[in-house]
Amino acid sequence: MLSGRQEKLLNFLIKEYISTAEPVSSLDLKKVTDLDVCGATIRNDLQALTEEGYIEQPHTSAGRIPTKKAYKYFADMAVNEREKAFSEFIVRQIRTAHQQIEQEMKLAEDLMKSLSEVSTTLNYTRITKTDNLLEVLQILGPSKTTHDENINLISKIIKQLDSF
Repeated sequence: MLSGRQEKLLNFLIKEYISTAEPVSSLDLKKVTDLDVCGATIRNDLQALTEEGYIEQPHTSAGRIPTKKAYKYFADMAVNEREKAFSEFIVRQIRTAHQQIEQEMKLAEDLMKSLSEVSTTLNYTRITKTDNLLEVLQILGPSKTTHDENINLISKIIKQLDSF
């Protein structure tokens, strides 16, 4: 099992090797990482990665290069990160939809409350245009204020539904 620092070093080593096609030294890794450790600590971690089979050293004075095992590990980590990001995206979208539904339910509740206070007649008018049937709700309220409140609530609901 790799430590967090070893994972980070392996990740940087693979990226550096891919971009330069040259073995990567501990000094190169110290330059490109934000790890606050000495070169000896990096070399010790590189040795552990070598023993685990993730990297190899072409010859004694060379830097390290990734092995097939390292590339597989790197690819698996990238896929896992992408899957995690996708899952988090789905959860955020579900929460957003849930909040929108709650807002629309509140608007519908307000409308129903307002309509129940109106003791007048509701008239439905059907208008036919080509193949579409449009149903228009006309509210004849006892006062202009109640009528305007109802129209505003209906407008808010329609706008919320249009944003879906």
